[in-house]
Amino acid sequence: MILVLNCGSQSIKWKVFDKNLNLISEGKKDCFKKSYYEQNLKKELKKIKTLYPEIKWIGHRVVHPIDELAPLHNPFERLGVKIAKKEFPQAKQKIIYDTDFFKNLPDVSQIYPLPKNLVKKYSIRRCGFHGISHQYLVEKAAEILKKPLKKLNLITLHLGGGCSMTAIKNGQPIDTSMGFTPLEGLAMMTRSGDLDPGILIFLTKKIGVDKLEEILNHQSGLKAICGESDFRKILKRKDKKAELAKRIFIYRIKKYLSAYFGILKGKVGAVVFSGQIGAGYQQTRKMILKDLPFLKKTKILVIKTDEEYQIAKEIIRVNPRVNPH
Repeated sequence: MILVLNCGSQSIKWKVFDKNLNLISEGKKDCFKKSYYEQNLKKELKKIKTLYPEIKWIGHRVVHPIDELAPLHNPFERLGVKIAKKEFPQAKQKIIYDTDFFKNLPDVSQIYPLPKNLVKKYSIRRCGFHGISHQYLVEKAAEILKKPLKKLNLITLHLGGGCSMTAIKNGQPIDTSMGFTPLEGLAMMTRSGDLDPGILIFLTKKIGVDKLEEILNHQSGLKAICGESDFRKILKRKDKKAELAKRIFIYRIKKYLSAYFGILKGKVGAVVFSGQIGAGYQQTRKMILKDLPFLKKTKILVIKTDEEYQIAKEIIRVNPRVNPH
């Protein structure tokens, strides 16, 4: 059996799969109080061990190999690995990084135009995030469209608390909206997305790096425009600030959608929506697709992502002996 543990900053999600990737069980524990996180994690893992002592593999979603670039998530994910090792000493642990899917991006989209010495010294490149989700969407879309991956061009949208888009050519990512960190790209619920670097230089001088980091991650995005980070509530509001937030959110997505359609030379098999916002709200999809005539003949797919399934699938793909069939 395979246990997939997804330790987020505010929740613990897990799924247990058999060797044929059939879902056996799943659970989720909200952990809004950080002081109780470790305690809750230990309880969840003990419960899982009691139910499924025969677990042989444990897969973990980790945002980034470099802690400094994922300070909100990595401490919890690392804690998940540590406690899982204690509870399941006989099981093999496998880390799947959220950036792995984008490791072979073309140079034109991967490389930032910065001095080579800095790029080399600090490993600066477009890393991309939500890679596990985007990979699941690509492979699932291939199943739905009944096309081989190597002949599939897609634009995938993961729209949730964090938002990202990816251009897929012949089954492989060639560009993605998130960059060196998850801050680049679309306007998100509390993250800024694309900004003039000059703004960052200016604000660093005025308020300091630590304060700026807090603002960019937690006080920006739609929250900065209308005071709300819950997209469900924003959709229901009719005031000017909420309307502006919606327009900015949709505009950024349309901008990337148009650009990705262009770099794929108009040959797009489908636009794929996922995430709580992307898959959950038809109203949002209609706003995004409105007045984009080049999409008239393009298939629109709505797929609920499954990162845990994709992690289990990767474990079997890399270690075929997990499933002898």
